[in-house]
Amino acid sequence: MKNRLKVLRAERDWSQAELAGRLDVSRQAVNAIETGKHDPSLPLAFKIARLFDSSIEEIFDDEL
Repeated sequence: MKNRLKVLRAERDWSQAELAGRLDVSRQAVNAIETGKHDPSLPLAFKIARLFDSSIEEIFDDEL
């Protein structure tokens, strides 16, 4: 799944570790989501959307 997580994180000048801390997940989990190797759970996707004050659809794109 494509996503804008890396762009949104960079706009705020947050490291992967900093974002991971805000989401209560590991830095490796953030990296896996950013690179498309792992899709977040629905609760985590909502948490990410709330953190960036966006909708899930604005951050994640399920089109191939």
